Amino acid sequence: MKYTLHMHTIGFDGRNSVAEMVNRARELGFDTIGISNHFIVNPDIKNTKMYSYSVRGGYSNIYSENFDEVLMRFVPLYYEIEHIAEQNPDIKILRGMEVDFFNNTKWLHGFERVMQILNPDYIIGAAHLVEYNGMLTNTHDWKKADKQTQDIFLKNYWNKVKNAAESGLFTFMAHLDLPKKVNLGRDEKWMDYENRAVESVAHTGGAIEINTSFYRSYLYEPYPSNRILEMIKNANVPVLISDDAHEVKNIGRHFDMAHQLITNFHLQTLNKIK
Repeated sequence: MKYTLHMHTIGFDGRNSVAEMVNRARELGFDTIGISNHFIVNPDIKNTKMYSYSVRGGYSNIYSENFDEVLMRFVPLYYEIEHIAEQNPDIKILRGMEVDFFNNTKWLHGFERVMQILNPDYIIGAAHLVEYNGMLTNTHDWKKADKQTQDIFLKNYWNKVKNAAESGLFTFMAHLDLPKKVNLGRDEKWMDYENRAVESVAHTGGAIEINTSFYRSYLYEPYPSNRILEMIKNANVPVLISDDAHEVKNIGRHFDMAHQLITNFHLQTLNKIK
């Protein structure tokens, strides 16, 4: 696989510029890359627990309270990408985004309006945030919750992934079992939820990434888990490998192990990109 489409850059929550990411990808032999910074729009975003941490970490730019605000961030980014693409004709550089989905009419109308303006080459679906008791919660907020509340979070998470897939808005879905980053949702009782999400992707003709950012020395596993990869195979959903790179040293990381998974599970790959 000579393309990598899940990348983040300076100005959002990445550590390197678009040009630096392009140059490193070229050195590694990629012929196509995509810049896909976070697109997270919600009027209540500043009320979430994680927002203050994001501000202190310098990552507040990944969150927007309204769609006009997110346009102010993405329009110059896309101009920059187009300019760099003109200067680097030997490598294809695509304009993407990683979008947190919210299943309400106002959000959908706002999203459709912004897409007509930005016209991205592809859109990654994600669910970093879920609603609970009228508030937004981030995956990291769930770790300290009691078991009953954690189960509610997980049900809401998987239902959100399913709804996002069913919307048909996304080219592929990101880090499908994201809650395992805080060691949640790994037990078998969540298999039905996982399978419904995978079937929703299959029904809408989407794809699912094998995200190599979760590979750890103590657990050689990406997002998603082996049991979800088995579901993906059975549903004939195409996959692609993503590094979810937030800096140049992440580009192409562990692609060799992900390629081996594709072979072991006899998965089909996503071969057509806009």
